[in-house]
Amino acid sequence: MNRILVSALLLTLSLSSCKMLKNRGSSDRNDGQIVSKASSSWTPIRPKGMVPIPSGSFVLGQTDYDFTKTNDAPVKTVTVTGFYMDDTEITNSEYQIFVNYVKDSIARTALANKAETLGFDPLNPGTDSEGIGAYSYVSGSEDGEGTAYDEYIKQNNTGRDGQSLDGKKLNWKAKLEWDKYKYPDVDYAEVMEGLYYPPEERMNGERRIDTRKLNYSYVTVDQTAAAKKRGTFRVDFRKEFNMNIYPDTTVWVRDFNYSYNDPMHQDYFWHKAYSNYPVVGINWNQATAFCDFRTRYHNTALNNKKKKGNQVKVISYRLPTEIEWEYAAKGGLENAPYPWGGPYLTDDRGCYLANFKPKRGDYLEINDGKKTGYMYTAPVKTFRANGYGLYDMAGNVAEWTSSPYNRSSYTMSSSLNPSLTMTGEVNRSVRGGSWKDIGYLLMTSSRDWENKDSARSFIGFRTVQSFPEGSKINFRKTK
Repeated sequence: MNRILVSALLLTLSLSSCKMLKNRGSSDRNDGQIVSKASSSWTPIRPKGMVPIPSGSFVLGQTDYDFTKTNDAPVKTVTVTGFYMDDTEITNSEYQIFVNYVKDSIARTALANKAETLGFDPLNPGTDSEGIGAYSYVSGSEDGEGTAYDEYIKQNNTGRDGQSLDGKKLNWKAKLEWDKYKYPDVDYAEVMEGLYYPPEERMNGERRIDTRKLNYSYVTVDQTAAAKKRGTFRVDFRKEFNMNIYPDTTVWVRDFNYSYNDPMHQDYFWHKAYSNYPVVGINWNQATAFCDFRTRYHNTALNNKKKKGNQVKVISYRLPTEIEWEYAAKGGLENAPYPWGGPYLTDDRGCYLANFKPKRGDYLEINDGKKTGYMYTAPVKTFRANGYGLYDMAGNVAEWTSSPYNRSSYTMSSSLNPSLTMTGEVNRSVRGGSWKDIGYLLMTSSRDWENKDSARSFIGFRTVQSFPEGSKINFRKTK
């Protein structure tokens, strides 16, 4: 009898244990225990036009003879975590999306403010209105019903964070009318005409958008400064930026005195013939603003497709660090002087492998069997990609990086994801060489710099996006 009771007791305990294991970590049962949630495999969405760069270590610095004797790239082994990188420089057509977004935002904001001064109340989604009233601010939830937050903003004019626009949303569904003969009313015409150059500043009476008004605002947090001071809050290191984002098209004239480059100044950014050419005339601040815009633009598109309550955010786009850029430029090749390996600037058929200045006074890299070359920039993807699938990591246009330039930065930085931040440093590292540079600056280890407020006809940029370690990503096989 006792044996039967013992057996029954053991069976009961065994079943109870199985049940507890089954329910372990279950979200619908709280037994007072703290249990880790199992990590799930995650495959990030690869942004269009980007390629993944795997984590790895490499020999940083000038492994070949330093012709310039600057001694600013000592050899050092470092490790870099993986990231996505644009396979080409940002093109004119891509940057035009940014410019058009800013132009439309300014127009809609001005129309909404005008409608508000005229007494138009904020619209609920789906509400129809005529004239300038159709461009009023939008309030209410997605189903058109007012929310408690809307009422709070209405009662507290400045909003909870002191911004007068808090709680007000632009009406992006109303189509903007740019044709002056189709303006819906006089108030609309007054606002829209204010975006153009005034008559006394026009050339031959041509109506053009006043590019001085194309300003973009964004906010960042100086995390490096915040990390150095304990007992502070994020708001203490909050920085607001407002800058003009239109490319400086005069760089084609200013960079080359006594040269006739007027056609490039007039046509390069907007003419459709240059749509797939790298954008230039962008300073470091504007490139950083583009990264913020791209993050915001991507988040907005994703959340517009999601159901209410399922908001998502992408990892921020940014400029690459100088070390990330050099690591990616090598394309997985050890001690490679150029993205294609080297040591020569031509292939076995004598064809140049990049867009650069091959000879003194000669800017055309005309090859055997090829009757045309490129005097200035070339369309992206004209020359072959490196082992990671990146184009023009040498030549065409040099590229901004996020890193400040200092001759000793390699020595001072860490060997783990090196990134040197220097307060007050106005010079930023520029890498890759350009169409007007000699072959030396095309080397993956060659360093150069430019003032972050300067725009040049030979400097562009590309962006990167980090991804978590352990992500499931199909990397390109390198040779």
